[in-house]
Amino acid sequence: MDIKAQFEQAVADSKLLSEKPSNETLLQLYSLYKQSTEGDVSGDGPSNPFDFVNKAKHEAWSGLKGKTREEAMQEYIDLVNKRKG
Repeated sequence: MDIKAQFEQAVADSKLLSEKPSNETLLQLYSLYKQSTEGDVSGDGPSNPFDFVNKAKHEAWSGLKGKTREEAMQEYIDLVNKRKG
């Protein structure tokens, strides 16, 4: 199975995890998903200083700048497989 198919399976599997992941893990999954599907983040992020959730998402995604889509896909796959046990 190629990396794209493995990634798509991991995305489906992530929705079926028996335990809800921690907020930190959810941020990792979000940022890896965005890097995998869209590449490097663009823009400055949310302008509202009280928009903590979107600010955290933007910062997590920004932290992956320069990582290839394939690298992000593999990390996403590995993280979901680890959570599956």
